[in-house]
Amino acid sequence: MAIIGPLKLKAQIFCGGEPAIGPGKADLLEAIDREGSISGAGRAMGMSYRRTWLLVDSLNRCWKDRVVETTAGGGADKGARLTPFGRTLLDTYRAFEAKLAETTNEPAYRDLLALLRDKPLPHA
Repeated sequence: MAIIGPLKLKAQIFCGGEPAIGPGKADLLEAIDREGSISGAGRAMGMSYRRTWLLVDSLNRCWKDRVVETTAGGGADKGARLTPFGRTLLDTYRAFEAKLAETTNEPAYRDLLALLRDKPLPHA
């Protein structure tokens, strides 16, 4: 999610009625990549184990290929990792976010800001 001045951009892509990816799921994918486990990624993000697993399940159900693969147990070669498809998805999503942020350079955005008060009027 990008906050640029008064603009908050939150790009979400839906699969049917289910969010397939957004800023939170992208952050989760980065955490899985960094931590090497779903539970470790959840801890790093302050999420419950169950919530983390539900988000990974949603990612894997919404896209044409698996996004995260897991290997049960501890030790070397165990845990979770992004698949090559998952890496492509994350990189493509982040590039899309960056492109959206570029819209703040457009005249329409500047024109819209010119119509905005510095702060709201008090309640009536």
